[in-house]
Amino acid sequence: MSKRLESKYKINRRLGVNLWGRAKSPVNKREYGPGQHGQRRKQKPSDFSVQLMAKQKLKGYYGNIGEKQFRKYYDEAVRRKGDTSENLIDLLERRLDAVVYRLKFAITPFAARQFISHGHITVNGRKVNIPSYLVRDGDVIEVREKSKQLAIVLDAAQSGERDVPEYLEVDHRQMKGSFLRSPKLSDVPYPVQMEPNLVIEFYSR
Repeated sequence: MSKRLESKYKINRRLGVNLWGRAKSPVNKREYGPGQHGQRRKQKPSDFSVQLMAKQKLKGYYGNIGEKQFRKYYDEAVRRKGDTSENLIDLLERRLDAVVYRLKFAITPFAARQFISHGHITVNGRKVNIPSYLVRDGDVIEVREKSKQLAIVLDAAQSGERDVPEYLEVDHRQMKGSFLRSPKLSDVPYPVQMEPNLVIEFYSR
């Protein structure tokens, strides 16, 4: 099990961006890094550090995915036909925890992962408790009947922080949604600029 116990907002501080666009992010008040050296003057980053930062942003956004698993997504993206960076985004957006987050069944990717692990989600009527499960076009994702009235679900569905993207369809009265099609990078509503092309450069060095 990879170590994800660090505060998720430390990722924001370290990267210097409000990764999930949340009002409570500490970056809104402190735009420098954490720790006693966080306010040092920044030097011009090297190409390597720019690529590394792009990778860390993408990994962090999807709930701080472990390096081994993230590398597998890169390898699969390379194997597929078409633009490798677009393929990488498509694979990440098909993760069940990403889909549950996008459908506004959970307030953060971390909450979505926990929600799935605890058995609250079904895919095409079958319980799935694996957050990294890859959803296919046309799959129906639903909150289980006994979980539909949980406060965390209702709060997430009513949140005005973000909208459900067009490649998904959702009915919040039934707490049910569908994955309609492969998203392009331009379709994904990232609060910050993501640069998967730099991630591809990082791994292909």
